[in-house]
Amino acid sequence: MPARRVSGCGGGYDDAGLGAGAGRAAGASHTAPFEQLPRLLETAAKQAGAGGARLFVADLQEDVLREVTGVGLNAGEGGEECRIEGTLPGRAYQLTELTVVARGGACWVPVRDGPERLGVLCVEPGPGDVGVADEGVVRALASMAGLLLVSKRANSDSHARLVRTRPMGIPAELQWALTPPRTFSDRRVTVSAFMEPAYQVAGDAFEYAMAGDVLHLAVFDGMGHDTAAGLTAALAMAACRSHRRAGASIPEASAAIENTLIEQFRYSSYATGVLADLALDTGTFSWVNRGHPLPVLIRGGRWASTLRCPPSGPMGSGFNLPIQQCTEQLQPGDRLLLFTDGITEARDTDGREFGLDRFTDFIIRHHADHLPVDETLRRLMHAVMDYHHGRLQDDATVLFCEWHGPDPSKG
Repeated sequence: MPARRVSGCGGGYDDAGLGAGAGRAAGASHTAPFEQLPRLLETAAKQAGAGGARLFVADLQEDVLREVTGVGLNAGEGGEECRIEGTLPGRAYQLTELTVVARGGACWVPVRDGPERLGVLCVEPGPGDVGVADEGVVRALASMAGLLLVSKRANSDSHARLVRTRPMGIPAELQWALTPPRTFSDRRVTVSAFMEPAYQVAGDAFEYAMAGDVLHLAVFDGMGHDTAAGLTAALAMAACRSHRRAGASIPEASAAIENTLIEQFRYSSYATGVLADLALDTGTFSWVNRGHPLPVLIRGGRWASTLRCPPSGPMGSGFNLPIQQCTEQLQPGDRLLLFTDGITEARDTDGREFGLDRFTDFIIRHHADHLPVDETLRRLMHAVMDYHHGRLQDDATVLFCEWHGPDPSKG
């Protein structure tokens, strides 16, 4: 079946040329550092009949898109920068859709790793352009860019510098090194998370992982807002992963975190948290509450309710309260919000809190607009930051989970 074509995006595209170019790019990428991505993508694009390709990556707070040039310490020297709000490249990033620039027929297409947004690719028109492009080829170039970017960014300080707009504190450096990708999705579930203040986050952490038909979820909030809080949250996450991967239940993992923090800090530091499992084939949500804000359930896209579970006390406090596991039966389409108090307790200049109602209403309204989940959270965190005039007094983290229902292929 021939690929669909989009008016105004350049012309003369060649599927065979793309295949050959992709093969060469993949082969060359095995020994190529991050700085060579622009050259690899440029070559592949020209072999497909385009005039070239330029890769832009989003900064950590998703405010701007920065061009990867391969030049300078951050591999972006001499490149362009454009805002995500109010620009065509930004629109392609926000809505994850192909966007056309009328002048010259350039195309902006989102670059992703699965559902996780990484940036955008600008595919420029080739020689003799007649204003018609093969969308399949354009998206294939973007997919190639995503694969190459993910394979090279983990060990690249150039990439780390490029996606930062300011210096990062030591606790934040630790937390971001431990967090999973901010967005994940399959047929049964979508997960997305956001954490602010991105460059100064200390005590907050989020976690999710798949194991067969079970999705593990957790949020942590370490006491304080300093390096010790960051170490507490990081240790809680590591202990959670270690015992969970060894087969521990949610209460057992929770107790192991408690013991680990007491052994390390002798009751001088603790972390609140919610640890949970979601059975993806049945929708059974099981969780424990360790002195943390309670999860919120949004049902039918309109009704929000708070899930209740007796608290067991913060992990590391030594209260020795019973650890009770609670369950909730989800319905297809249900959305869960796990969050830290920095979301709801952000205050404006008059001392008014952002509040739970404003938080849940924001999610409901923006999700009703059919925005991607990660775009809804991006706008939420910008709203929280704006409400607090850009300077949060506490970390603010939200972990969103939507259960779509059992895998239809197993029916």
